[in-house]
Amino acid sequence: MTSVKIPKKVQDRLAAGLRKYQPLVRKLAERDISEADTVTVCKDILSELFGFDKYAELTSEQQIRGTFCDLAVKIEGKVHYLAEIKSAGTSLNQNHLRQAVNYGAHEGIEWVLLTNAIAWKVYRIKFGQPLDWEEVYCFDLAALSSRSADDLGKLFMLCRESISTDALKEYHRQAQILNRYVIAELLQAETLVGVLRKEIRRLFDLKATDDELRLLLSAEVIKRESLDGEPARQAKNAIKRAESALTKKRAKTAPATAIIADAA
Repeated sequence: MTSVKIPKKVQDRLAAGLRKYQPLVRKLAERDISEADTVTVCKDILSELFGFDKYAELTSEQQIRGTFCDLAVKIEGKVHYLAEIKSAGTSLNQNHLRQAVNYGAHEGIEWVLLTNAIAWKVYRIKFGQPLDWEEVYCFDLAALSSRSADDLGKLFMLCRESISTDALKEYHRQAQILNRYVIAELLQAETLVGVLRKEIRRLFDLKATDDELRLLLSAEVIKRESLDGEPARQAKNAIKRAESALTKKRAKTAPATAIIADAA
């Protein structure tokens, strides 16, 4: 989940928090507790498990468009997360998400949590025209294991200690790159197809054209759903932007390299 090293003190807190709250949240839905009571439990979880100061950094008095959001994580005057909380017996849906996104969009807050104390979903708002959002990751608190580094990573992303390191933002960046759509696009790139062509020639003394290999990859090797639709289009655009940025970087460093070579 994350390559960020989790401090031992935080690992111990997360393990203790899971031991305390997992039995509790499993019973919440069965008891069908109210939304107000679920907010209280979530505030305790954010404090004892995620490490936020319950009184200084968690507030239910963040007014947005004449109403109040369920909880806001506010540090040194800046809201880092908005939390939309539904009762533990409620299944989270798109209507709940739209409500949370509307809150965040109105206040320019990028990160939104949607939870019923059991399921936790993390969203990032993409400010643009039109406004959009995406689920970054989610987890079932009752199903996590304190022995799993991946599970602890999911929790650490939301911890007080991770805010200063931008761990959540960095994970989101990696998730945008390390996915099947980007990999599918890269597999068809000129450089990789060229490597494949040369390897076939080296091993089998067989000539194949780049077009033949690219057609084989797209038609028979790569899953169709990785090549079509909006995610695939976004992957193509991301690669183009990366290529453009790399070209500009090389252009900037090239004159400096030439000057050094001339001076030598």
